[in-house]
Amino acid sequence: MKEVEREEKNNHPPEIIPPLDFSSLVLPFYTQALIKLGETKDPLTNKPSENLELAKRLIDLIDLLKQRTQGNLLPEEEKFLNNCLHHLRLSYLEKVKAIKL
Repeated sequence: MKEVEREEKNNHPPEIIPPLDFSSLVLPFYTQALIKLGETKDPLTNKPSENLELAKRLIDLIDLLKQRTQGNLLPEEEKFLNNCLHHLRLSYLEKVKAIKL
């Protein structure tokens, strides 16, 4: 029996396998940063979970990835990375009351 059929038979939804592309490296950090900024609920507790120190660390990790991949990304990958960083930085600055949106 195929794995997907076995999972459906056991009432478990099939697992989603992310695409093999650059966004698959960025999205886990981005998603965790959103959770730690309190922008979305923590999937484990289904409640907001704010930790600005950890959010900043995750933003810094994405920025490090940007620095280390500079000049090696496709234009759409670079745009995606820059948009993620821009959104997270604005949210962080708003949370620490450095700016008002």
